[in-house]
Amino acid sequence: MNSRLYNINGFIQNERTKKLIFLALGIITLTPWVSSPIALALGFLLVIFIGNPFEKYLHQYIHLLLQISIVGLGFGLKLNEALQAGKTGLILTVISISTVMLLGYFLGKIFKLDKPLCYLISVGTAICGGSAIAATSPIIKPSTKQISLALAIVFTLNSIALFVYPAIGHALHLSQEQFGLWCAIGIHDTSSVVGAASKFGDDALKIATTVKLARALWIIPVSIITMFIFKNKESKIKIPWFIGYFILAILLNTYIPLFDSFSSIITAVSKSGLNLTLFLIGSTLSIQTLKTIGLKPLAVAILLWITISVGSLLYIIH
Repeated sequence: MNSRLYNINGFIQNERTKKLIFLALGIITLTPWVSSPIALALGFLLVIFIGNPFEKYLHQYIHLLLQISIVGLGFGLKLNEALQAGKTGLILTVISISTVMLLGYFLGKIFKLDKPLCYLISVGTAICGGSAIAATSPIIKPSTKQISLALAIVFTLNSIALFVYPAIGHALHLSQEQFGLWCAIGIHDTSSVVGAASKFGDDALKIATTVKLARALWIIPVSIITMFIFKNKESKIKIPWFIGYFILAILLNTYIPLFDSFSSIITAVSKSGLNLTLFLIGSTLSIQTLKTIGLKPLAVAILLWITISVGSLLYIIH
């Protein structure tokens, strides 16, 4: 056995070989035979066994690829569908965001967490995971370790949700509309919301995407409130502009007949792009990162997640 390719544990060491395997698995996730949860699992298993040879370059491309994929999914929606989905999720969105932020404040006091860390976990759970954490971080100015910790917790719970939510949805015989709405409210990050909903069905995907992106707009008012809480009026608010392109895609698909002929192709490519995004996200998770998560912040995050998941599910069902 070539010693340049393998160490004594059998793990691949040659950088070129690592890159070829990484690229091959990435291409495989673009095929229709790989579901969203499997794509995420492939990325995570890859980093465990051979590491991530592109780790330094991935983060900026992950966000860009996710945004492009989300905009592409807009071509699978008509305006009346989007408005109905947004209207359905509005009340639940307001209730859930308010509940999580208030509960996060009290749990932070009970567990004696640092205020910036607790706030990042709360806003990430309440709105849209990593995007909300990235948007509020410049305002509250947490340490790099606190940002990394909050992101690690959110991404870990997102990964679990991607597997757990569809299983529970099928077990409870939820309708497409019910499951799509539940995903949008209960799962933190947009990538996992869309991934879980796409595994459940096309109608669930449409509702989940629309409600989640409408929910993401709450970054703006929450960021303004955050400025007053942390008394930092000089900070700039990061507006998720790609949501505007998502709305434009819906309008083009609704009012320009030309797009009817190839909108299905765009949405299919976008779903493949989402799978690749989840593969890349999985490849950024590692055992070392998970080991940095402390018990107290993890407990707060899990309690918030259980509250929003169970509470929203009961609301939707009844």
